[in-house]
Amino acid sequence: MKTICLLGSTGSIGTQTLDVVAKHPDELRCAALAVHRSVEVALDQAQRFGVRHVAVADERLAGTAAAEELRAWCEAGGGALSFGAAAVEQLCLLSEVDVVVNALVGAAGLRASYLTLEAGRVLALANKESLVVGGDLIMPLAASLNRCRGDNGALMPIDSEHGAIYQCLLGEDMAEVTKLWVTASGGPFRGRTRDQLRSITPAQALAHPTWNMGAKISIDSSTLMNKGLEVIEAHHLFAMPYDKIEVVVQPQSAIHSMVEFSDGSVKAHLGTTDMRIPIQFALSYPKRWEAPVAPLDFRTLGTLEFSAPDTKTFRCLALARQAGQVGGTLPCVMNAANEVAVEAFLSERLPYLGIAECVESVMEALGSQLVESLEQLSAIDHEARALAWQFVEQR
Repeated sequence: MKTICLLGSTGSIGTQTLDVVAKHPDELRCAALAVHRSVEVALDQAQRFGVRHVAVADERLAGTAAAEELRAWCEAGGGALSFGAAAVEQLCLLSEVDVVVNALVGAAGLRASYLTLEAGRVLALANKESLVVGGDLIMPLAASLNRCRGDNGALMPIDSEHGAIYQCLLGEDMAEVTKLWVTASGGPFRGRTRDQLRSITPAQALAHPTWNMGAKISIDSSTLMNKGLEVIEAHHLFAMPYDKIEVVVQPQSAIHSMVEFSDGSVKAHLGTTDMRIPIQFALSYPKRWEAPVAPLDFRTLGTLEFSAPDTKTFRCLALARQAGQVGGTLPCVMNAANEVAVEAFLSERLPYLGIAECVESVMEALGSQLVESLEQLSAIDHEARALAWQFVEQR
C-alpha cells in the first residue's frame, strides 16, 4: 500500500485524486491534506478518508469555528492541524508518506516539490510551475532519486499530456526520439481572431469545451499559455530540446499526446478525457490498476481533427516558448507575470488581450539570469509580480 500526502485537495485534481483513493482502498491511503482556504471541505475530506494531518495555507482562518472542529478531529487521531505556507510544505516530510501529490496552483507549489524530492519521496506532479519556474533545480533532484531507487519513477507527471508522453516512451531509446507532440484542445476560442477576442469576459474564458478545471488553469487554456507551460515542462521532464517539441491542436482531446521516432513511427496515447486516468497511473506506476472510468469507445469517437496553433492570435504560447528557449530565470518572470495578469483579468481589471501584453512587458523589463537557488527564484518572482501589477494599474 502507498501512503499519500495530497496538496491542494479541494481543487479539481485534488478531488479526483481522492476519487482514485476511494476506488483503490487496498492500494492507497491518504495520510495528509493541504488546502488554501476551504476548511469545511477539508473537514469533510479528512473525516471521509480518515486523515489526521491537515494544513491550511491561509493563516487568517485559524481560530474559526470550522478550524476548531477540524483541529479537534485531527488531534483526536494523534495528528495535527497547522496553518501557513510552511505548514503545507511540512506535510511533505511526514515519515509515513510515500508519495506527495502536488496539486497546488501557481508558483507556491515549487518549494513543496523541491522538499518532497529532497526528502526522498515520490513526487506525483500536477503543479506546472514547479518545472516551469524551477526545472533547473527540480530535475537534478529527481535524477538523483531515480539513481537511488534504480528506476525512473521518482517524478510522475499527472498532466494528461506528460503522462501520455511518459507512457509512450516506456521501453524506448530516447536517442531514437525525433519529436514530442503535445496536444491541445484549442480552448473555447479556437478559430477566433484578435478582434473577436477584445471583448472576451471571464465567464466566457472559463467555459472550457472539454476539461473541468480550476479558474486559473481554465484561463491559461483559453490563452494557450497552458500549452506553453507544458512545452517547458516537457523540455525538463524528457530532456528534449525545444526544436523537437511541437504543439498540435486536437479538439476532440482523445489523443493526449504523441511521440515520433527516427524510423517515422509515431506512438499516440488515447483515452477517455478524464483526469482520473493519468492521476491513477502516476500513483499505480509501475503497475496498472482497474480503470477508474469507462474506457473510450472508438466506435463512437467519430473523426479526429488536427491543426497548427495560431500563435499570432494566442501570443501566450509564443511567449512561453521564448521564455523556455532563453531559459534561466525568464520562465520564472513569465510565469509570475501571467499569474498576476490572469488574476487581474478575472477581477475585470485587465482585458483579455492584456494578459499577453502584460507578460511580454514584464519579460522585456527583467530579462534572464542563471538559476541559482529557490531563494533567488522567490525574489525574482516577487519582482516580476510587482512589475505586472504596475502594468495592470497603468492600463
